[in-house]
Amino acid sequence: MLIDSHAHLTSPSVFNELNSVLERSQQAGVDAILNICTDPLSLERGLALSERFPWIYQAAATTPHDVEKEGKQVFEIMAASARHGQLKAVGETGLDYHYQHSDRAIQKEFLRRYLHLALECKLPVIIHCRHAFADLFEILDADYQVDGGHAPGILHCFTGTMAEAEGVIKRGWMLSLSGIVTFKKSVELQEVARNVPLEQLLIETDTPYLAPQKFRGKQNEPAFLVEIAHCIADLQHISFEKLAEATARNARLFLALDR
Repeated sequence: MLIDSHAHLTSPSVFNELNSVLERSQQAGVDAILNICTDPLSLERGLALSERFPWIYQAAATTPHDVEKEGKQVFEIMAASARHGQLKAVGETGLDYHYQHSDRAIQKEFLRRYLHLALECKLPVIIHCRHAFADLFEILDADYQVDGGHAPGILHCFTGTMAEAEGVIKRGWMLSLSGIVTFKKSVELQEVARNVPLEQLLIETDTPYLAPQKFRGKQNEPAFLVEIAHCIADLQHISFEKLAEATARNARLFLALDR
């Protein structure tokens, strides 16, 4: 009954042992995975993966880390895949002022381009945001509207404050929590997890990154989603089954999954 709403299955470290990773994920009860493609090779591999495994879906965009280096040459490849109906979402795109591997102005330019692509293709957008919420909300409010309201989006791997979470929730977006919520020092994020409405919650592993506390130091994988779900269920004082059912339903509806 679990759906991993964000994993990088076609990243090199995972792809080399993919069969065993997928076998463990199904044994753990992960029914579907949204694979995030961030370059042409990962997209090519991802689309082939969906042909082999109908329960694995694709999203694609250049991350804010890489847009300065390869945004222009990659955008049209990602856009073509979206326009051909091969994607369930556009992303991950966004703003990252923590690492700032790309110039802020270029990050904003490509965020807008991917937002417009999502609107054109009637797809939700998946956002990566670190230390940039003020600019993110300003751009969303100006450039990502449909019928006078906020177009659909997911704030993936949320690590912001309660006030920033409220900004996501107010705009009707999904807020996705990763293994970071299980870390002992993630006190503020655990407060967010207690308060996010269940109908706006998704869960993810962000494989191969950010393994939950129980598996710190290991490569993350979708099977570990169970640990994240248990942690959030405990924080919300609900059963694991209720948390799993709600987040899976949210993912199916929001991403138009057919499984």
